[in-house]
Amino acid sequence: MPSHVVQNALQLREMASVRSSQPLSLRLGNEGRRALEDIARARGVTRAEAARQAITETAERERRRSGLAAEVVRLAADPRDRAARERVAADMDAVAADWPE
Repeated sequence: MPSHVVQNALQLREMASVRSSQPLSLRLGNEGRRALEDIARARGVTRAEAARQAITETAERERRRSGLAAEVVRLAADPRDRAARERVAADMDAVAADWPE
């Protein structure tokens, strides 16, 4: 399939999703406006699309962080994992060179 056909289909899908979404207004200070314009310019998209992408990416990053934090808590409470960490630390201490004073 020619690339322009794929590109047109992607643009139509994006336009349809934008039309079906709820509008949102927000006030940006100078720093926020400049940041949004920088993102839009770097990605070659509109400011509205840059804002949508930034929100989606931030939400995904927060979900990953929450998942990692939950994993850390789970592993910290796991006695087998704790024992494995202690064995690794002891092995590393055994082969580590002395630090000069």
